[in-house]
Amino acid sequence: MKVTDHLSRAKSTLFSFEVLPSLKGRDIQDLYSGIDPFMEFNPSFINVTYHREEFIYKKLSNGLHERRATRKRPGTVSICAAIKNKYGVDAVPHLICGGFSRDETESALLDMHYLGMDNVLALRGDPVKGETVFVPEKDGHAFASTLVKQISEMNKGNYLDDEIVEGIPTDFCIGVAGYPEKHFEAQNLKSDLRHLKEKVDAGAHYIVTQLFFDNAKFFAFVKACRQIGINVPIIPGIKPITTIKHIGFLPKTFHIDIPEPLADELEKCKNNEQAMHVGVEWSIQQTKELIAAGVPCIHFYTMGKSEAVRQIVKAAY
Repeated sequence: MKVTDHLSRAKSTLFSFEVLPSLKGRDIQDLYSGIDPFMEFNPSFINVTYHREEFIYKKLSNGLHERRATRKRPGTVSICAAIKNKYGVDAVPHLICGGFSRDETESALLDMHYLGMDNVLALRGDPVKGETVFVPEKDGHAFASTLVKQISEMNKGNYLDDEIVEGIPTDFCIGVAGYPEKHFEAQNLKSDLRHLKEKVDAGAHYIVTQLFFDNAKFFAFVKACRQIGINVPIIPGIKPITTIKHIGFLPKTFHIDIPEPLADELEKCKNNEQAMHVGVEWSIQQTKELIAAGVPCIHFYTMGKSEAVRQIVKAAY
């Protein structure tokens, strides 16, 4: 079922979450152990992230170094198929611009289509690890908006191969990312919203936001979206702080603010257990307020850890 179908049929705020593919060398039970604790809450869909290649330099016998591409996590599409088969829950694969040409993007979408997947989250993705600037592949997409456009064209039966005259249309429900505190590369929130509207105008059906800790910023973001004609569903993304390291890591990595009251409580924490307690309690209140405001769904970023999110969902839903 499409994400938008879940949203339109819901009588209350839905629950969904995101998982990371297990590291290469681990078996799939490692992934299932992170999903099992959530099944009692009947998740509507599960997102599966995509991790592009990284480059390592391997020393050769002659003393020189060879640059090699490696992937540390297995394929997203196959994991989505496994989740659907085991749990009967719709899985949403991430599809990124980085590392894909347009032809390779079409092939990935066809694999999803053949496996009966009708949802995809279209993202630009991050630069290659160790690089500061995103560089698209040759004949690849530089922006998520053009990736969305390609998916939309396939939904109309228009393929890249000119020899396919009457291609069977795909039927993907397309999600995209939104940033209540703006994407860190955007000049300002106004320009970031303009880029978001380009993705919606290209064919995106719903938006999932970057994580945030201040609901007021989310509500202001939704209002600003509606004012410029973005009328698709907007799903807030929540990630609880669970370790002391997160206090510095999350703002730096995701370019978000930690509200002063939350920061004040976290500064008192002497260990990860105390930090997790503070983070969970804050996210519980966030979640309750969002549900009371009637958001269509709340999407939780688990980062491969289930216990904190399980506590939040149990307390708030």
